[in-house]
Amino acid sequence: SSNEHKLNFKKSKEVCLSYIQDALLQKQWKRAAEFLTCYVESLEKDYSREHIGPSEMIWRIGTEILWHHSQSRMKEFNCFMEQMKTLGVKRYLKVCLEHVFHLLCNGQIDEAYQNLSLAESWRFGEQTAIQDKEIKLIQAYRGLLDYCSWSKQKKILLEHGEDGFADLAVEQEMHGYFRKAAVNLKEIIKIPGVWDVFMKCYVDLLEFYGEHNEARQVLNEYAYNSKFPVNPNAHVYLYQFLKRQGESKKSLISALKILHDIVPSHELMIDFNTMLQKSKKRKKRQLGLEVIFAALDYAGWKENAKAWSCLARQVKQIVISEKHLDWLKQEWNSRKDWWPDFHFSHYLAKRNWQENKSLSWEKALVAGILLGKDCKYFKYVSHQGCKARLKRFRMLKKFVTRHNPVYLRISG
Repeated sequence: SSNEHKLNFKKSKEVCLSYIQDALLQKQWKRAAEFLTCYVESLEKDYSREHIGPSEMIWRIGTEILWHHSQSRMKEFNCFMEQMKTLGVKRYLKVCLEHVFHLLCNGQIDEAYQNLSLAESWRFGEQTAIQDKEIKLIQAYRGLLDYCSWSKQKKILLEHGEDGFADLAVEQEMHGYFRKAAVNLKEIIKIPGVWDVFMKCYVDLLEFYGEHNEARQVLNEYAYNSKFPVNPNAHVYLYQFLKRQGESKKSLISALKILHDIVPSHELMIDFNTMLQKSKKRKKRQLGLEVIFAALDYAGWKENAKAWSCLARQVKQIVISEKHLDWLKQEWNSRKDWWPDFHFSHYLAKRNWQENKSLSWEKALVAGILLGKDCKYFKYVSHQGCKARLKRFRMLKKFVTRHNPVYLRISG
C-alpha cells in the first residue's frame, strides 16, 4: 500500500543516513560514497509527493566526501557542484561560494573569479531580495580577488620603479583593479559582522593612495560601532594603523586598553605593558603591572621570556624603591593559592633551567620576591646558577636574600 511504502522508504532512508554518518565519522570516504549513491538512487525511485528536500543534505555530505576521497578529481567536483546549484534556488549562492573556495584552494583563481561573476549576475524573482546579503558576500570575494590582482600589479610597478622605469600600462591596470576592489570591499564592511580579511585589504588600498582619514574612519567604525559583534582583531587593526601613522602614545594606549579588556592574553599585551611602564602617571604604571600579571595567568604565556622579563623588571623596581608594594600585594593575593604550582614548581624549575636559562633567571627573581628565598623554584635555579659559577645568578641570590622582608610584607 501507499502508506506502507512511505513507512518503509522512511526507515530505509534513516538507516542509509546512519550508515553514511558512521562512515564519515570513521573517515571511510569510499564507503560513505557508496552509501550516498544508494541514498540518491532510492530518492529517485521515491514516488511520494513530500517535498522535504534532501538536496542540502546531499550537497553537504557529497562535498565532504569529494573533498577527502582519494580518487576525487577537480572535474568531478566541478560537475557535482554544478548539479547542486540546480537543486534549490535558496542555496544557489551558498553552493557558488563553496565552489569558489574549492577552486581557490586548488589554485584555480581565474575559474573562481569567473564563477563569482556569474553568481553576482544571478537573479531569481523574490529570492534576489532575500539573498541580498549573500550577493554582497559574493561581490566582496570578487573584490578580494581584484585586490590580489592589484597587489601583483603594485609589486611589478615597485620593481620597475627601483630600476627607474615607470610602466604606465601597469599603473593604469593596477588602478582599475583598485576601483573594482574598493567598491565591493567598502560595501561588505558596512554590514555588521566580522569582516577581518576584507577590512585589512580595504585599509591597505586606502593607505597606498594616501586616504588616511577614510582608513581611520572605517577602522574606528569597525572597532567601536555597537552594531558590530565584539571583535579583538578590530582593535588590533586600529592599533597597528595608529602606530604606522605615528599617533600619540595616548591613542595607542587607548586602543590597547580595550583589547586588554576583551583578550587579556593577547600577544600585544607586552607592547601595552612596555608603554604603560614608561608613563609618568602612577595609575598607568599600576595598570601595566595588572596587565602583565593577567597575561601570565594563561598557560600559553608560561614560558614567554619577554613577559617574565617585563614582570621581573617591574617587581625589581618596586622592591628597590619600596614604593607601591600595595600594588604587588593586590595582584599577588588573588594568585598566591595557584601560581606556585602553576609557575614555580620544582619540575618547572628543572625544565626551564635546561631549556632557557634566561627565562629561569627572570622567573626565579619573581618567585623569590613573591614566595621568599625558600621557594622551590628560586632555590633550585639559584643553586644551579651558583654551581655553574654564573655571576648573574649569584647576584640574584643576594638580591632576593637581601629583600626577603618584602616577601613577608606581601604575603601578609
